[in-house]
Amino acid sequence: MGTIFVSARWGLMPGWMKPGGRPPPINARCEGIATNGMFKSAYRARRCLIPIDGFFEWKDIFGTGKNKQPYAVAMKSGKPFALAGAWETFRDAASVEIRTFAIVTCPANEMMAAIHDRMPVILHQEDYDRWLSPEPDPNDLMKPFPSEPMTMWPIDRKVGSPKNDTPDIIEEINPDPEPTLI
Repeated sequence: MGTIFVSARWGLMPGWMKPGGRPPPINARCEGIATNGMFKSAYRARRCLIPIDGFFEWKDIFGTGKNKQPYAVAMKSGKPFALAGAWETFRDAASVEIRTFAIVTCPANEMMAAIHDRMPVILHQEDYDRWLSPEPDPNDLMKPFPSEPMTMWPIDRKVGSPKNDTPDIIEEINPDPEPTLI
């Protein structure tokens, strides 16, 4: 099987989805992907790999959803890796085909649990071909990746804006100390 790289829009939009409604989902929970109407067809027939060298996740510092500290997450080796995904083709109002995708998520591993309860499904390289195969339900691949080869570090909040597209957004910072509640 040859490798094909294509661009796609993040946010899975099945062909039956109407534009202008709720935003398309960017993540698909592994626990329901095989049965959820939004994802089940793509999961069974259109799985993909999302090659990356790191991702961002936000820690909700006080549990209020208002004060979050972003973290960069990568492999200690610095090497790229692949996330599990599913894709669909959507036709816009002008009948232009747009490929869309969602990242599959699972419960957090020990490292990620320190900042969030979920994480993307990171596939082991030896499982790439199986994930892409016609097998209808490779559900045993959708599990937390081991913590040991991974690393994470706090980064500046400017990562939250697309206008800050510079290499320094992944530089480690000293996070704000947690304020004392009076």
